[in-house]
Parts: sequence; structure tokens; C-alpha cells
Amino acid sequence: MKEVVQINERDNVWVALKDLANGEKVRIGDQEIEVKESIPQGHKMALNALNRGDQVIKYGFPIGRLTEDVEKGGWVHTTNTKTNLEGVQEYLYSPNFKENPFQNQHLTFQGYKRDDGRVGIRNELWIVPTVGCVNGIAELMVKQFKSEVGDIAPFENIHVLKHNYGCSQLGDDHENTKTILGNAINHPNAGGVLVLGLGCENNNIYDLKESLGEFNEDRVKFLVSQDVSDEMEAGVSLLHEIYQSGKRDRREEVPLSELKIGLKCGGSDGFSGITANPLLGRLSDFMAAQNGTTVLTEVPEMFGAESLLMERAANEEVFNETVQMINDFKQYFIQHNQPIYENPSPGNKDGGITTLEDKSLGCTQKAGTSTVQDVLKYGETLTTKGLNLLSSPGNDLVASSALASAGCQLVLFTTGRGTPFGSFVPTVKISTNSQIYEKKKHWIDFDAGKLLADYDPDELLDEFIEYVIQVANGKPVNNEINDFREIAIFKSGVTL
Repeated sequence: MKEVVQINERDNVWVALKDLANGEKVRIGDQEIEVKESIPQGHKMALNALNRGDQVIKYGFPIGRLTEDVEKGGWVHTTNTKTNLEGVQEYLYSPNFKENPFQNQHLTFQGYKRDDGRVGIRNELWIVPTVGCVNGIAELMVKQFKSEVGDIAPFENIHVLKHNYGCSQLGDDHENTKTILGNAINHPNAGGVLVLGLGCENNNIYDLKESLGEFNEDRVKFLVSQDVSDEMEAGVSLLHEIYQSGKRDRREEVPLSELKIGLKCGGSDGFSGITANPLLGRLSDFMAAQNGTTVLTEVPEMFGAESLLMERAANEEVFNETVQMINDFKQYFIQHNQPIYENPSPGNKDGGITTLEDKSLGCTQKAGTSTVQDVLKYGETLTTKGLNLLSSPGNDLVASSALASAGCQLVLFTTGRGTPFGSFVPTVKISTNSQIYEKKKHWIDFDAGKLLADYDPDELLDEFIEYVIQVANGKPVNNEINDFREIAIFKSGVTL
């Protein structure tokens, strides 16, 4: 295994692939450098002597400027590097498209065709509460229904999309709750849904029902708990009705073009932009060649790399929508009197990420090199195949829920430090390093850290494509095995 890597030939830093000791000598090709201080795995080392004010170049782009001199072989990190980002920027549309390196292979997977033409990769029975007050009732309903039915096949699971909202909300918060829950009710991974209300919440079941548009009344049922004397009996009875309607559901062959994949990262480290994120980027390009769909979100983690996405906008309209998405999120920070560019978390920094540019340039690699075809506001659903951008914060639970709400049947989630959570769709964890994969095999589903050991990138991509298709075919991932499922909704306003 190599000791260090230079990501781009223009870079003036190397990234340590293992902990480097003071005085150790490391080599790439004919270049050898003596390490001047202990440098942790995933962190950066100066390739040459650098002066205060010099730009630190990683991924071929500046990730910040030095606040003090750094000698050759010295540690480049938060103690001596500062972001270049400030204020709200102006942008100019300068298209720069790249040819997709992949061809359509006409692959298929086994999915569930729904009445509206969409395809699910799971056939689950969900209870969606309109308000957090009925979460407990919903769980009791699930328990009683399972005890009465036993085997719920062909439904693969039954669970409650628990959340804390639906009441005491105003304005955008109220609309976000109604929209995200409505999108979940209509999600193709749900073979049936019981919408469970209390009766006095402002996210009332009647307005929510009206907002859904057309739906299959045999598959989606509604219950207001305060309107019946025994909500348990009424709710379990409705679950039985839905169950009977779904008894003939079966998987059938559908083209890979029907797959919609969310792209997300969290607990990132210095290897995220070297292994797992580029792997997702290549998968995204592969999916574009199959006429499939991928979605990149986490807008604050685009700051500093947004121009690389903007130059790939399909046309000026998509470019303007991308600019609006970026600037609206910057204004959100400003309105709340918070710094725009103070993003990397303590865990990110421990893992070797120094500035927001460092994080964003690694993060946006999940989008590959394909053309950006559309931009979605928070709560909007997919209408355009290919690479899409989605407005959402970087928070893992909120962003993953937003991807699922947009219509993604699964989320691919890269991580260098590990996380057990799952959204309400399969949430595949891809490790950036093999150590976390070996340590947390009950969390992590796929190891991209093998790329650090010179594993053939094309071979790993083929394995990953096969794995993703297996998941689409029904292979459970760790968050499903552990029954870790969450839904989180973006909140920015007051609570009554």
C-alpha cells in the first residue's frame, strides 16, 4: 500500500494514506519527502515549502490560503489554513460539457410496477402519522396487525414513519411537513399506506389528503383517531384492507432507467474525495448513460465547488436555477446571523478535511462529470432523468429524507467515520477506508477503501453496480437489517 497520494498533478499537497511519523521519509515516483511533524492518516502534507498567503491546492483547485509559512513535509490543516470564501458571489454561465465515458448496457432489475407507472424496489406497508402525537398508537397498530397476520408477504416489511412535527407549525415549516409526508405517502417503495391523524393538528388529514392528487384508494387509507371510539380496532382493520389489496404484488423485470438514486455523504474524512465519492461519481455517470437518474443534494457542501456544477448545467435556465439554489441557501445563513462558510464538522476536521472548499470539492465528486439536467426545490419530486440537484441542508437525516421524498428509491451514503442511521428508503453505506468497514460491518454495506490498496477502479465499479442492482432486487442493507429508519423534515421557523 502506498503511503501518500497526490490527487491531481497541480496539487501542492500530498494526502497521507496512513499515519506518518516525524522524520519518516515518503515517496511518490522519484520524489521523496521527509515528514517534518506527525501527520494523521487522511491529512495533508506540503509537497514544497509554502509561504503565508499561498494557496493550498488539492483536487487541482485552491481549498484555502495559508496563514503561516509551512516547510516542505509540514502538516497543512486548520491551524495554518483559512478558507477563501466570503459573501454572496456572482456567477456567469460558461458551459463546459464532457462526454460520458459509459454506454447504455440495457441492464434490468426486479421491481414493483405501480399503477402510476413508477417502480418501487421495496413493497412495504407504512403508517404515516400526520402528527407526532400518534407515533405510539401507530406502533401499537403495527404490533397487533403482525400478531394477527403473521406472515405479511408479499409485503416485505411494515413500519411507522415516525416524526415530531405536524402541529404548532406555521408558514414554510407547516408546508414542508405536509409536502414531505405527502411525498412519502405517494412513494413507489410503499405498496400500501395508512395515514394516521389525531384530529386537532394543523396538518389535518383532510388538507393532506387533498394535496396528494390522484392515488389508489385501495392502497392508501386514512384514519382520524379522535373521530372513532377505538382507534386501534379501526386502524388494524384498515391495515387488513390494504394487506388484502396487495396480496398479488410481485417483482418483475424493469429497465435500469427506472432507478432513481440519491447521492449523500456524512462523517467524511480525507479519503472521501479519493475513494467513495469518486466511485459514486462514476456510478452517476454510468446511470446517466442508462437513462437513469441520480440526485445530488447538501447545498452548503457545494459552496466552493458550485461553479464546477454550474458549468455543467444543461442550459441557461438550469444554470439560473442552480445559482438561485446556491444563493438562497447563503441568504438562509445570513438571515439567521450565521457564518456561511463554517461548515466542516469536528469529525470532518479530525478526518483530514480543512476548509469548506476542501469538503465541497470532495463532496461534489459524487455527481461525476455528467450534465446537470434539472434543479429541484426542497419538497419537489423528480420529473427529469439524468443528474439532478436538490435543495436541502447537509444534515444527514434531513438530506436523506429529502432525497427519498423527491422519489429516490434508495440513497447511497459515503462515510469515512461511520453512521448507523437509515432514511425511509434503503440507505447504503459506502466506506471511504477499509478500517471503518472492518470495524463496523454491521453499519457499512460496501467498502470503497480498497481503492487505497491499488484495487482496480474499473473492477470495483463493476462490483458496485452489481451490488446496487442486488439492492434494487431486494437485497436488504444494514439499516434495514437493523430496522434503523428515520424521517426528518427541514424546519426553519417558529414553533407555537
